Amino acid sequence: MLSWTLTFLVVALIAGVLGFGVIAGTAAQIAKICFVLFLVFFVVSLLRGRGTPG
Repeated sequence: MLSWTLTFLVVALIAGVLGFGVIAGTAAQIAKICFVLFLVFFVVSLLRGRGTPG
């Protein structure tokens, strides 16, 4: 999930430098959503713990 965030962030930066504002904005928004989902999943996995084996 974090790799998708970084990918969309790079796409947004490149599109912004090249002057494609709409594409840059869309990619940045998708990157934000992916990052928030990553954080939510990370916190949930921390709260659940790994459990007891066996």
